[in-house]
Amino acid sequence: MRADGVPTYNFAVVVDDWDMAVSHVFRGDEHVNNTPWQINIFNALGAPLPLFGHVPVILGDDGQKLSKRRGAVSVTAYEEAGYLPEAMLNYLARLGWSHGDEELFTREQLIEWFDGQHLSKSPAQWDPAKLNWVNAHYLKTIDEARLAALVVGQLERRGIDAPADAVQRACGLFKERCHTTAELADWLAMYFADVQPQPEDLAAHVTDGVRPALRTLRDKLATVDWNKAAIAAAIKETITAHGIKLPQLAHAVRVLVCGRAQTPSIDAVLELFPRETVLARLLGA
Repeated sequence: MRADGVPTYNFAVVVDDWDMAVSHVFRGDEHVNNTPWQINIFNALGAPLPLFGHVPVILGDDGQKLSKRRGAVSVTAYEEAGYLPEAMLNYLARLGWSHGDEELFTREQLIEWFDGQHLSKSPAQWDPAKLNWVNAHYLKTIDEARLAALVVGQLERRGIDAPADAVQRACGLFKERCHTTAELADWLAMYFADVQPQPEDLAAHVTDGVRPALRTLRDKLATVDWNKAAIAAAIKETITAHGIKLPQLAHAVRVLVCGRAQTPSIDAVLELFPRETVLARLLGA
């Protein structure tokens, strides 16, 4: 016991593990030096000895150990940033442990494969880019209704109300280019809230040379069937009539309707908007 009456660490954890009938102790390898002390205390108390295993610590980008005081981020912060539970589990399990060359695996596969072997002796490095890659994989493969619900939650955090069915339709078009549900929400916000094009995008793409074509396209879009094929045909007719190239018109439409100059195929993007929204935003040309 310390002078203040608090038990010492090595004694307290042994009693705690014995009291809870802990069978396996897995912890960071900075505790390797504590293990002989604890084994001796277990033996002195006549308590059953757990199996001990030690895993490499996780280092941050700066090469320093992640801790509550240095570099670590809470689980809820990753949830709010749009990471999926199965992606986090997959990524965390792979830090300091391997099963051959497998990078992606299910929870069930992890349970089947993990036996305490194949642990690395070297510290593991936290790699945000690798986490994004793993999360993007799961983003593309999870149930569409569940993905839509997660994106609806992200939009709500931004103060945007969006119906789940409309979000689900749009997710299919944009999820291939996103790593997180937060990125998906950034893309889909344009369908459910006003957009504010950047002045430099307006200056670069909504020029005097393209404005007549924008007005022609708006007139055509007011009457065509509202589907991808008809929208594509209207765009093609417009660029032919005005003698301009598709990127000139497409970029201008993107800036006005979407608030950004780069999107997936413009006909597919416009199809997901209500016709009235597209016409109103093109009126700004």
